[in-house]
Amino acid sequence: MSNRSIIIMVLVLVGATAYLLLKGDGDIDMGGEKHGSEAAHMEEAKKDAPAAPVAPVAAPAADAKK
Repeated sequence: MSNRSIIIMVLVLVGATAYLLLKGDGDIDMGGEKHGSEAAHMEEAKKDAPAAPVAPVAAPAADAKK
């Protein structure tokens, strides 16, 4: 492949990516990890998630020998 075709291919891919990102209705947040009031939606998600089953706690081995 020549350099010209590689440059054209890269420009087409960049254009397609920009088009999809601009026309998409997704809420994309590139800000990184959130703390404080920005992360309030995570608390709501935890409330909606089903609770994990609690496993029974086994007795320690030292107590079993007594």
